[in-house]
Amino acid sequence: MGFTSKAQTTGSLKGRIIDIQSQQPLEGATVILEGTTFGSVTDEAGYFALENIPAQSYNVIASFLGYETTSQYNIIVKSVGNIPLLFELQELAENLDEVVLVRSPFKTKSETPLSTQTFSAVEIETYPGGNNDITKVVQSMPGISPSIGGFRNDIIIRGGAPNETVYYLDGIEIPNINHFSTQGSAGGPVGMINVSFVREVTLSSSAFGAEYDNPLSGVLAFEQREGDSSGLGGNFRFGASEAGLTLEGPLFRKNISEPAKTTFLFSLRRSYLQFLFELIGLPIRPDYWDYQWKIKHEIDRYNSLTFLGIGAIDDFSVKPPKEFDAEQQATLEQVPIIDQRSTTVGLSWKRNYKNGKGFMTTAVSSNRLENIFARFEDNTTKTGTIFQNDSYEWESKLRFQATQFVDQWKWSTGFNVQSSNYKNDTQFVFYNIAYETQLDFVKYGFFLKGSRKFLKDRLNVALGIRTDADSFSEGSNLVDNISPRLSLSYALTEDQKWKVNASLGRYFKIPTYTMLGFQERNVFVNKSAAYTQSDHYVAGLEYNLGSASRVTVEGFVKKYTDYPVSVIDGVSLANKGGGFEVLGNEAIVSEGEGQSRGVELLFQQKLSKNFYGVFAYTYFFSEFTGLDGVSRPSVWDSRHLISFSGGYKLKRNWELSARWRFAGKNPYVPTDIQASTLSYPEIILDYDRLGEVKLNAFNQADIRIDKKWNFKNLSFNFYFEIQNFLAQPNPTPEEYGLNRAEDGSIILPRSLVPVTTNEGNNAPLPSFGFVLFF
Repeated sequence: MGFTSKAQTTGSLKGRIIDIQSQQPLEGATVILEGTTFGSVTDEAGYFALENIPAQSYNVIASFLGYETTSQYNIIVKSVGNIPLLFELQELAENLDEVVLVRSPFKTKSETPLSTQTFSAVEIETYPGGNNDITKVVQSMPGISPSIGGFRNDIIIRGGAPNETVYYLDGIEIPNINHFSTQGSAGGPVGMINVSFVREVTLSSSAFGAEYDNPLSGVLAFEQREGDSSGLGGNFRFGASEAGLTLEGPLFRKNISEPAKTTFLFSLRRSYLQFLFELIGLPIRPDYWDYQWKIKHEIDRYNSLTFLGIGAIDDFSVKPPKEFDAEQQATLEQVPIIDQRSTTVGLSWKRNYKNGKGFMTTAVSSNRLENIFARFEDNTTKTGTIFQNDSYEWESKLRFQATQFVDQWKWSTGFNVQSSNYKNDTQFVFYNIAYETQLDFVKYGFFLKGSRKFLKDRLNVALGIRTDADSFSEGSNLVDNISPRLSLSYALTEDQKWKVNASLGRYFKIPTYTMLGFQERNVFVNKSAAYTQSDHYVAGLEYNLGSASRVTVEGFVKKYTDYPVSVIDGVSLANKGGGFEVLGNEAIVSEGEGQSRGVELLFQQKLSKNFYGVFAYTYFFSEFTGLDGVSRPSVWDSRHLISFSGGYKLKRNWELSARWRFAGKNPYVPTDIQASTLSYPEIILDYDRLGEVKLNAFNQADIRIDKKWNFKNLSFNFYFEIQNFLAQPNPTPEEYGLNRAEDGSIILPRSLVPVTTNEGNNAPLPSFGFVLFF
């Protein structure tokens, strides 16, 4: 592949158009670039190609007689490296065959008509402060609270806890999406999923589909694209914390004039933070790798196989700084030493029915997590264990779902079965905890859901039910865990610009492995724990300002029962899981209750007149009970959440984008000075004082500028960004370390003194990166 420095100002765009119901190709469908004369028509296999297009951003419109017209926004055309598009068109009802309908670009499903946000890969890539990290982008979606300190990727939705969201990659459940993740939860400082694989990301904050088990506050679904079927290509990314290589292309292609039946995507990424931190003299050494792949094979027009995987290798260690610094010394002593390995592998078979009336999907997958999480009296030599969690999780899953279209109804039914193996060797010196445990059990669930449109498609009704149980826990059964849900959407006007939406549902989550496996005196003390229950009530009004923008207002209530409560600390575990810890590895009782309620305003605009953006304001309350039965504000109860993200397309492939996040004053748990002096370097929090003190408001704005250059055989995108460019302090709880002399020696008797204030660092952080497409 030769290289030329001569600028290339055109590129090509390819893709496919299929029927959303039958999943079969649509021949003769039309594709046009909005505001231009460029267009194409699909062939018999549903494929289209647009050649010699000026390299810039477009909105792409797909249409077909008798189907809703659909648009994809902000599609960036480069000289090379353009992602193939996929359009799924919805056939119009018989009583609407003379009406031209344009489907809203804000994707919703019958069961999730509200509380849903979808981001494309382009919106993720150009996100300020995101560093191509999908989970960082998700954190700025409406109703998402920033983690304390703002640097972790915890998904905290509408006052819920960080472990209340489930994650799916092309229908395969993945328990962990972050490096250095919190076991029992899923948050961490850096995301694992490569943005080069992603077609779009959808977050549902309520009204979950019945096929999903274990969500209490959210479902985050990643839809991956296929590799390029026409030729080999890829990209190299260099960002603020890592560098990565992605390759894609066809496999086993016999005829180069036709799209390949088998395609692949593969990536490998490596961090360089450990080298950067050593260079600037910080004591921590986060070191990680991750890898990801997807192979898609079309057996015939009705059957396809997908083989995918994702994994990470994480090591977190420390090294003493050359010169003594009180804050760095405290960090050196208190951070955990982490050795973590995680892998998800899945194989799915999709069969489309030949009568065009449905399809079925069968998926088998395996999730593995090996996690050694420890703190030592001397972290540098790893001697004098004060806490260690040496654990292993292995899940083997089978999922089946069949969808059938019958007399204007869409019905889906299915089941899931998983075999779970869990081992743990825990030592916690301060609380005199030491045990080894092993669990082997089976979890299973069943679901049924249906949806239909009435009143000339103005009323959309969806209902569903599922239930789950397992062979180990004794706190609840299939009958106790029956989970019904109902969603309604009604268009107040014939043009469907005004809609009223509502949903209600009951959802359950199994206790974590760390809870179920915890032992005291060789007894599983949490075996009687019940599945946590969350009841959702949501209603809202939606107004579509035009084909590319909308305003929504939603009110929501979440009520929790059987929430796990810590026996040692006396508080709901909803207040934990947002830091570097092991969540649930303790005795609990399923006696907690909680409630989160609020209202959310959203304005969203897809690319129109060179601008795109999302603004949201959420006002809410979040409170949970402890052992004493008293409701107290949770540590996520900031009351106010504001988020804005948007960008403007300038001439000559320049783009300016910005992000702003605000959260009100957060309650936090202060340090128990007396207990921490005895347990140091393990810090003990004083949960009896939860709600007494609050952090200052979180307020961060980021700005970014992108520039793209296009050449014959490669495309180059460079970006420069400044995080916290308004220089606002980052509020964090006050941190303590041992009282030391100027030379670093400990002053006796031992005592703790503050080493940081709760104002945090307010310095703007500049960074840059680039992507090379070839």
